[in-house]
Amino acid sequence: MRATFFCIDGHTCGNPVRVVTGGSIPRLEGATMFERRQDFLAKHDWVRNALMFEPRGHDIMSGSILYPPLREDCDVTILFIETSGCLPMCGHGTIGTVTTIIENGLVTPKTPGVLRLDTPAGLVEARYVQKGAFVESVRIKNVPSFLRGRGYEVEVDGIGKLTVDVAYGGNFYAIIEKQANYPGLDGLEPSDIIRLSPRLRAVFNARHKIVHPENPAIDKLTHVMWTGEPKTKGATARNAVFYGDKAIDRSPCGTGTSARMAHLAAL
Repeated sequence: MRATFFCIDGHTCGNPVRVVTGGSIPRLEGATMFERRQDFLAKHDWVRNALMFEPRGHDIMSGSILYPPLREDCDVTILFIETSGCLPMCGHGTIGTVTTIIENGLVTPKTPGVLRLDTPAGLVEARYVQKGAFVESVRIKNVPSFLRGRGYEVEVDGIGKLTVDVAYGGNFYAIIEKQANYPGLDGLEPSDIIRLSPRLRAVFNARHKIVHPENPAIDKLTHVMWTGEPKTKGATARNAVFYGDKAIDRSPCGTGTSARMAHLAAL
């Protein structure tokens, strides 16, 4: 079968966002975008594989597929895709997608300066500032975020026993703070994060069960956040987020930032 897709490639702080705007986009079944995400994964995952992996993509490729809105209060529906699957929500993907939509006139918002998005995780509101042909900034109001639990223990080959907290910001995050076997980010190289994070995630998911209180289908830890002391003047936090199979987010990470803020607020 031959299929053609029309895409616009963008990025958010260097993290890629491939926006699929047309072509052989599959029709999805389901009453909600989360149900349609499940339908996509079950029947049409070849689309994600074709667009995210080599030769058209790469190890840390991310993207989104645009659909007409399912909800009357939304301007557009977004399905997030990346090398690891279809995330319920993606912050850098949202910012990059909104920028691409507005700069290319793909959607006319009901309210100028505001784009309301139907995502698998729920309603996300994006407020953008446009000057001329370009979007200068995007600010998102994410889905409700919360601390899921504290003090989960995991034994990770290569680093030893760690205690992690788990928070949700559109995806579930393990948050690792300074402790006996983790001196902070200064003690890790990027290669260490890529090596240790999938081990931690696998051990955690095998030992602990986490479930979203309103959506039992969101039931796994997918991201790992290593925290450290800030080095930039004016900053109050520092972190490195691991996602997918071997990716460190180059952007600030929207869902990770939401999870971290919920985590800090609950402490």
